Amino acid sequence: MKKKFLKAVSIVLCLALIFSLSSFAFAEEGEDFSVSRLSVCVNGDTASSRGFCWYTKSKTDSVVKIFKDGKDVTSSLNHSVPVCKEWKGSFFHKVTVFGLESGTKYTFKVGNGTVWSEEGSFRTDDKNSSLSFIAIADVQSSSAEDFAVGSAVLSKALEQNPNADFVANLGDFTNDSTNEEWDLYDEAFKRINKSITLAPVAGNHDGLGVWHWFDNMFNLDTSESVQTLNGVNYSFDYGNAHFSVLNTNDLLSVSNAQLTWLKNDLFSTDRDWKIVFMHKSPYTLGKDGKWPDALYLQKSLTEVLDEGNADIVFSGHDHMYLRTKKLKENKLSERGTTYVLSGTAGAKRYQIRSFLADYFLDTSFIDALTIQKEGFANYWNGKDWNSTKETNVGGCFSNISINGGTLTLEAFILADEKDQNGNDIVSKIDSLTLKKETGKNVPSFSKSNKTDPADYIFGAVPSFLSLAKYAFGDWLFTFIRMLPKLLKVYIKEGTF
Repeated sequence: MKKKFLKAVSIVLCLALIFSLSSFAFAEEGEDFSVSRLSVCVNGDTASSRGFCWYTKSKTDSVVKIFKDGKDVTSSLNHSVPVCKEWKGSFFHKVTVFGLESGTKYTFKVGNGTVWSEEGSFRTDDKNSSLSFIAIADVQSSSAEDFAVGSAVLSKALEQNPNADFVANLGDFTNDSTNEEWDLYDEAFKRINKSITLAPVAGNHDGLGVWHWFDNMFNLDTSESVQTLNGVNYSFDYGNAHFSVLNTNDLLSVSNAQLTWLKNDLFSTDRDWKIVFMHKSPYTLGKDGKWPDALYLQKSLTEVLDEGNADIVFSGHDHMYLRTKKLKENKLSERGTTYVLSGTAGAKRYQIRSFLADYFLDTSFIDALTIQKEGFANYWNGKDWNSTKETNVGGCFSNISINGGTLTLEAFILADEKDQNGNDIVSKIDSLTLKKETGKNVPSFSKSNKTDPADYIFGAVPSFLSLAKYAFGDWLFTFIRMLPKLLKVYIKEGTF
């Protein structure tokens, strides 16, 4: 009798276990913890920390595992309080890891402790006086085919520069910043994004009118950002270079608060090289060069860059490659700053606006110019706007290296068409070497560089007034003078 009772109890317990497991499985049905949109970003000290961001369809824990030489070293590291928040129907996760060793390659995976991403990798800053990075801009796509163009361009850049320390993407990751487009971006770039550190820049298509998207896509150090609604401004050191990253969506251009931040930031470093990343360009012959915000950057932002002795500025926005000679106070100067409009890595390319020449851009400032679109000018030789070259129809990337007091820039185009044997055609369109004496930068600013939210709000009106002063003063006067030439070009070429 006792045995029968125990047998019955066992059967009941087994059935209860089966039903509980089935009900657990039922509860889990429909939940999706798979990882997407994974990126690793500069965040704080590049020798010892990284910022991880990823997405899941369902709410879950946020866990990062770090491996060195295949060994799990997570327990020896520190990390920020994990973040998991809903955004547009999915959940973004952010974790910042601290305590990494300098000059070390790590592998990692992210997930909820049970479901994991594919393994990724990154290498920390070794703190010496040499580094290299890749710059691209304006993938700005809406279709899988066009995202594939941008991905192929960055893949080619990494093939040429496999030891690059990071990739600077100078903005406009997508065209409309929708879930569908970010998923297409992720599908095209996920292999690359999990294998190298990113230094992302907010473009107008990532920020203006699509509030919070940029900040929710990347895990950046926002502690000094003047605001995070439409982008992030931040800075970091790598090797012997200091990088200031601007948000040119800030009050339609750059607010007074951000100009103050930039000035303090440039004066706070003792690194040999001062490099600036931004989206909109002060100097351009593209379609956006005729509007007030471009002139405002050319007049107001460059004053701060001059004062802070910036060495080189990389930007995007106008989908062509243009490099200036050294400029200071909007004049040629051997002690000035070089400006690089980095071309487009994507398939959307702009023709030149020749009516801008000598109105919004002095052509004597131009040292290199390549237009990537077939049928339009692709090289300015001082006389001819219409020389063409078939291999320039493609996506652009730049490889930049620093070795002590020497900075080298090489810019390339990966042609859309392959050669007769089906091989890629890669053409060098520009090269530049800058040299300087090292060990000369002495920091003169050491206070907090944070902007008080109240000060930012109250400073918005003066910022708009500063922009309005240029819009209704310098810009309007110059635009009216240029108008006859603009109309002539528009009637002849249909270009505005």
